[in-house]
Amino acid sequence: AARPPGGPVRPRLRTTVGRWGDRAVPLWFEIATLLLVALLLSLVVKSLFLQTFYVPSESMEPTLTGNPNGAQDRIVVQKVSYWGRAPRRGEVVVFEDPGGWLGRGQFDDPSNAAQKLLSTAGLFPSGGHLVKRVIGVGGDTVKCCDTQGRIEVNGVAIAEPYVKDSAATSRQPFDVTVPDGYLWVMGDNRANSADSRAHMDDPGGGYVPDDRVVGKVAFVVWPWKDRAVLHDPEAFASVD
Repeated sequence: AARPPGGPVRPRLRTTVGRWGDRAVPLWFEIATLLLVALLLSLVVKSLFLQTFYVPSESMEPTLTGNPNGAQDRIVVQKVSYWGRAPRRGEVVVFEDPGGWLGRGQFDDPSNAAQKLLSTAGLFPSGGHLVKRVIGVGGDTVKCCDTQGRIEVNGVAIAEPYVKDSAATSRQPFDVTVPDGYLWVMGDNRANSADSRAHMDDPGGGYVPDDRVVGKVAFVVWPWKDRAVLHDPEAFASVD
């Protein structure tokens, strides 16, 4: 076959992959559009469905691991359960700091632009939140403790198999009635958990507003050895 003078013809780099009406669409524009759509979808998922967090402390052991100097469980919180109802007793929830629960330096913000972008999209574990178990809901009377060291909710003693050290529960007696629209929360590691008990003298009385709850912990996804699906305990089934 005949070739034009000057040697073989080299194919030109393709810069378009489609057409917009009668105009060619640049490749960079399509890539940017796809990235924008992916970001928007991530924001929708974060706002309505799922969000990732890390466990910053040991307060929820053995259910969740959060050694500040070692492994920190990465958890996925689902929000669908709370579309039409408030949190229930026994559920492990992530909530925004009600005010003064977290001191300075107790959580790390994203340290660079990439992490900030991923955090905004819900793809980078977020700080500035707490994770605890719901013990009492609005209207409940929560008391510590009966003669066997068990918490009582509305007069019903609760056997809590998820607690790390059950003897530690009774070391701080209390007797509270949870206001409507609020929660009483406690960590599973009762000897090392600055939960509602530690904030009873604060302006909020140690209660967490329902609207501060981000969602319910559904999975542990990392480290691999800790991966798990969280199930609601039956400990509160007999409480009215």
